[in-house]
Amino acid sequence: MLSKRAKYAIKTILYLHENDQGLPISAKVISEKERIPYKFLENILRELKTHQILRSVRGAEGGYILAKDPNEITIAQVMRVIDGPIALIPCVSERFYESCPECVDEETCRIRKLFGELRNGMLPILEKSVVELARL
Repeated sequence: MLSKRAKYAIKTILYLHENDQGLPISAKVISEKERIPYKFLENILRELKTHQILRSVRGAEGGYILAKDPNEITIAQVMRVIDGPIALIPCVSERFYESCPECVDEETCRIRKLFGELRNGMLPILEKSVVELARL
């Protein structure tokens, strides 16, 4: 299940993309317009900034803007920043792989095959950019 943090992060990125007029948008405005609790949003913004998805601008007219081209920001990237792996079990994750301690043979594990198939089906959809999401 998508966490609220990841959902709010995606909503924030989408809002910044759709309201981009070259000026930063304050956390307060994002919070009000997207109905995201302000304190919750602050932590999300900090994480997105740390991972160079957003850039902050200080001052009275400050706020947040996208740090890179929205065509380069994918939903999968945002989800990984906020929630970690997309795969539902660690043995099928490409970026966060871990073997399952109870598994005898990964090659014949039916659970691994099923969740690998699920991950491979989801990933192309989640690799859509913010621009592509905005068109839906």
